[in-house]
Amino acid sequence: MNETIICAVGNVATQPVYRELATGPSARFRLAVTARYLDRGKNEWTDGHTNFFTVWANRQLATNAAGSLNVGDPVVVQGRLKVRSDVREGQSWTSADIDAVAIGHDLARGTSAFRRTPRPESATAAAPARPEPDWETPPADTDSQQAPEPVAVT
Repeated sequence: MNETIICAVGNVATQPVYRELATGPSARFRLAVTARYLDRGKNEWTDGHTNFFTVWANRQLATNAAGSLNVGDPVVVQGRLKVRSDVREGQSWTSADIDAVAIGHDLARGTSAFRRTPRPESATAAAPARPEPDWETPPADTDSQQAPEPVAVT
């Protein structure tokens, strides 16, 4: 319940690695997020520190990410932040992972062509067809000009 949800804007740093696991598709890639700031002395934008995150995607998001992302693509990633620290062989390390909920191209830096993924045939065949609801408002009865009866709320 108390998870840290973040939105990171950066560039794909490694080609997504796609795997078919027993629990379903999984993909991961590294995301480079570089801060930019205005250097008032030089009056120009300067790159700051770069943070690297390992982005994990599962199920359909993994399949779509592996088929859509390439190294250098500007992306927006939303997901749960997981920071882990450990000591191995005397060396301490910290990793920051994002368990992605949504991934998309950053349209502030380019264009993208969206294509829906087809649904599996078995899912559509198993779901019963539901009729479209009647959204039209029935015509008003012109003979009756009385106000509707109030409804008691308990």
